[in-house]
Amino acid sequence: MTDFKVGECAITVRVGDITQMEADAIVNPANSRLIMGGGVAGAIKRAGGPEIEREALRRAPIPVGEATATTAGRLRARYVIHAPTMPRPAMSTSVTNVEKATEAALKVARELGLSTVAFPGMGTGVGGVPVQEAAETMILAIRRHLAEGTTLKHIFLVSIDNALTSAFDSLLP
Repeated sequence: MTDFKVGECAITVRVGDITQMEADAIVNPANSRLIMGGGVAGAIKRAGGPEIEREALRRAPIPVGEATATTAGRLRARYVIHAPTMPRPAMSTSVTNVEKATEAALKVARELGLSTVAFPGMGTGVGGVPVQEAAETMILAIRRHLAEGTTLKHIFLVSIDNALTSAFDSLLP
């Protein structure tokens, strides 16, 4: 676990299971249809319950570049922010979509007035974006968001992948 301060917001990089995070919200790098089959989405559904996906599906489709928040079911978080990185399930994606999804999730966090949010690697699983490129893109989007003003006091960057957490660490502060 590594902590950094960017302005008034703390950023913590942590190896671990995002579904176990105590935060106002955790981010789901979704598909536009909001089907929660595998990867982080599947883990969120298994840990938090099927009600998360049921609520999400009522809001689908959500294009890449937009996001929506749902209940978090049994998770320790209050919300799940679904930010699509790809149009359909199990598609490869791009750093452009990683950037759009990260920005959209941060925008929803601001709109909800959240203090804490936890992000996994956006697009690094089935999306196929190399971890270093995804980490660079996410950190740039987070820095821009923080420079614009935010309600966030703490951002967690969480992954079960040591390569991804090392990439985040190398980019902060």
